[in-house]
Amino acid sequence: MAARNRMPPWHEHVRLPNGREVLLRPIRPEDAGPMRAAFTLLKPDEVRQRFLHPMKELGAQQVELLVRPDPRRDFALVAAEPLPAGEALIGAVARISIEPNGKDAEFAILVSHYVNGMGLGRRMMRKLVRWARGHKVQRIHGDVLESNQPMQALAGSLGFRREVSSEAGLVRMVLDLPPPKPKQLRPPLAPTA
Repeated sequence: MAARNRMPPWHEHVRLPNGREVLLRPIRPEDAGPMRAAFTLLKPDEVRQRFLHPMKELGAQQVELLVRPDPRRDFALVAAEPLPAGEALIGAVARISIEPNGKDAEFAILVSHYVNGMGLGRRMMRKLVRWARGHKVQRIHGDVLESNQPMQALAGSLGFRREVSSEAGLVRMVLDLPPPKPKQLRPPLAPTA
């Protein structure tokens, strides 16, 4: 029997509407260099929408935190060229972090203008939600600029609701995750005579 060509967990090859292929996969330490390089290609508005303030570059410490998530409480994905980590240009990053209470998690997504509007944000958000469910998170939230209508629309289409943020100019997008349904035990089979 031939072995199937299976992808590792959380990996997915995606052909974008423009014909370009990307690999969705967990972030790796080797992505530090390409992430810093990709950051310089972002438009100022893209940076402001993700980081909520202007930035010229990603500092080494910021990059290290991004590429080395704590597997117990953080999950981060990239959409990268299908090349080895460290060589692949990164077009999108999505991250979720479980808060200390263990019930809430905060998400953040950045999709560059090169691959924006091609469904990557939706795919990545669905993976973040799936990961959160598997870690028994009860509520996911992310603060979004009021002007970031595309992110609000994306989150809304996935069941997130808008809440007022404590910070001016921001909207909090929230998704409540129902607890998993208890598994029902099957009744024992009746003995046959």
